[in-house]
Amino acid sequence: MSEKKRINKEIEEKTQLANAIASQGKKMAKRSETFLDNAFRVFRWFSSWIDRVFFNARYTAIVSLVLSILFYVVVNYNTESSLFTAALQSSKSINNLSITALYNEETFEVSGLPSYGDITISGDAQNINSAVNRGGSIVANLEGLTEGTHNVKLTTQGFNDSVDIKIDPSNVVITLKKKTTRQFDLNYDFINQDKMDAIYSVGVPQFEYTKINVRASKDTLDTIAFVKALIDVSNQSAEFTNDAILVAYDKNGQPVKADIIPNTVKVTVPVTSPNKTVTIVAEATGEVLEGFAINSITLDQQTVTIYAPESVLSKIDQVVVNIDMSTITKDSTVLRPITLPTGVNSASINQVTMDIDLSEAVTKTIDGVNINYRNNVNNYRFGADNNITTVSVDVTGTQANIEGITKDDISVYFDMADAVLGPQEFQLNVEQPKSTFVKYTLKQTTLKGVVVGDNVDTIPSEGTGQE
Repeated sequence: MSEKKRINKEIEEKTQLANAIASQGKKMAKRSETFLDNAFRVFRWFSSWIDRVFFNARYTAIVSLVLSILFYVVVNYNTESSLFTAALQSSKSINNLSITALYNEETFEVSGLPSYGDITISGDAQNINSAVNRGGSIVANLEGLTEGTHNVKLTTQGFNDSVDIKIDPSNVVITLKKKTTRQFDLNYDFINQDKMDAIYSVGVPQFEYTKINVRASKDTLDTIAFVKALIDVSNQSAEFTNDAILVAYDKNGQPVKADIIPNTVKVTVPVTSPNKTVTIVAEATGEVLEGFAINSITLDQQTVTIYAPESVLSKIDQVVVNIDMSTITKDSTVLRPITLPTGVNSASINQVTMDIDLSEAVTKTIDGVNINYRNNVNNYRFGADNNITTVSVDVTGTQANIEGITKDDISVYFDMADAVLGPQEFQLNVEQPKSTFVKYTLKQTTLKGVVVGDNVDTIPSEGTGQE
């Protein structure tokens, strides 16, 4: 095919396509015009019908009634699907709300019931606020139930009826046990002793009665170890009488919930202020500065009055003031607290001033100090090797403090509590002087010999005997 014919054919095909598109466009325009004409006819008909109904006196009452019903439904319809009221619905949670049990407390003991529960209140916001402000509670109604285990549905009381309430937990498993009565001896504790002046001491209380009835289930009664009267001694300075609260405790000292009948007891408590005047003694600890020793420690107070029960005072003859000599490098004046013995409540003074005098340390050796034994519980006899019966002791202190010490002032001994028959070596001990200004040191620290029975003719070496 020639090039001219091919071009003419393409022009002819394009012309046919353009004519087809134009024809289709005319059809679409005609269809649109027809649809719009029909739509306008329907609208004019509907408008004419509305005019005939709404503006016709015969239909006015019917139209008014329909519109009134429609407006009422829109405003008052109150379901969860209503868009108008959904915005007014809300909820609020209250946690740890007390659970109240309704049952015969005189007859039964209840266990398994939690003390608190949670609730969620749903409804109209105004009604929710009103319900919360009323302060209702969760109730477990156990009335009519018998001894045993029961599944109980929890309810609420004191809230608006116009709200919905969900309880968590909604059900609880409880156990009812019948109560019995058992008698316990009465013990006591003093409370608030820190609110009583320390110079006073309380005596043995006198109770109106000493046997207490406790009512609970048998299982609970079995856990009770003792019943105590809690006696409040706040601000007491003389004999007093009051009603002490009674509490039951288990063996670990934890309170046990039970009915104590009655729950208080009348008690009379004597209050005194026993005291005793004792000597104050300075006691040095720690190492003294090298090359020095304590010459003297002088206190500005020689005695102190201490306050304590008579049973404590009878065992105390002195109180101690400690001084750590490792902190003293020269003659010093220091203030130190008085160490009160256990059981002492108070003292007339709490501290003393100490004048510490240091001097050059000297040492002298004292020979011929007798060796004695202690705690010979089996009545053995002991013979020391080489018949040793004495030992030498070094005495260290200031010249003034050691010059008067003799061998009779020193006690050296060994302990026979664990002695066995036969050859044996004992540890020698030297008893330090009550004055902490002087120190004793043994030259010989052990003693060898033979232990024999009491029925053997061998006798202890001369000078070695019971101390």
